[in-house]
Amino acid sequence: MSDMTVVNCPTCNKPVIWGEQSPFRPFCSKRCQLIDLGEWAAEEKRIPSSGDLTDSDDWSEEQH
Repeated sequence: MSDMTVVNCPTCNKPVIWGEQSPFRPFCSKRCQLIDLGEWAAEEKRIPSSGDLTDSDDWSEEQH
């Protein structure tokens, strides 16, 4: 018998077996996957940054 890794769904906290047979991993279902995507799209979730950029800042790579 092989070791199975179990993770919790980030959306509903339901246990999910991590493996190729879990097409939505780390989510338990397509529904939970879409809920998470919607939260990112609505900017309810974000990755913190150390910069002080705002939406109006110039995003070009050129330094002025």
